Amino acid sequence: MAIRGGAVNRGPAAAVDNRRAILVAARRVMAERGYRVPLSTIVREAGVSQGVLYRHFPTRLDLALAVFEDNFTELAAAAADPGPGAFAQLWDRLVELTVESSAFVEMALDAREDLPGYRGNLRLLELVGATLPRAQESGSVDAGLTPDDVLLAWRMVFGVVVTTTDPSEVAPAVERVRALLPLP
Repeated sequence: MAIRGGAVNRGPAAAVDNRRAILVAARRVMAERGYRVPLSTIVREAGVSQGVLYRHFPTRLDLALAVFEDNFTELAAAAADPGPGAFAQLWDRLVELTVESSAFVEMALDAREDLPGYRGNLRLLELVGATLPRAQESGSVDAGLTPDDVLLAWRMVFGVVVTTTDPSEVAPAVERVRALLPLP
């Protein structure tokens, strides 16, 4: 009697690899297809079962929060520059992330509604508030601009991203929005 080789259930030993595979797949799939992509698509891409997904991430929002925590880490790194250019770096990366993955913004909106303690918007506001004054002091940004104005501009960029029907028109439309605003 021959013994067949094949997949072996590694159980708890596979947990770290499974979680990593889910996060990688979710980041890519959500960036391509949006926040509301069927979770079964992410499961297939990650090569895990639906049960494994739910064991690590009980809800779509839990998954998205884990996926997009990297975005906040990148934004915080841009804001950490002590010079006046930190605001421009932060703004540029925020716009890039929004264009690359509108799912990031969709997740923030859901989190704001579903998680009373969610601080995503406050985190962004704090990053902008920490960098904007230095840019204003250097003269690179209008002195009258407020952190709330910057987040309004960011929501405008998001609006362009999610309402533009032809993907090839997104980048030019975002650049037109940026040209209208007194931001770097």
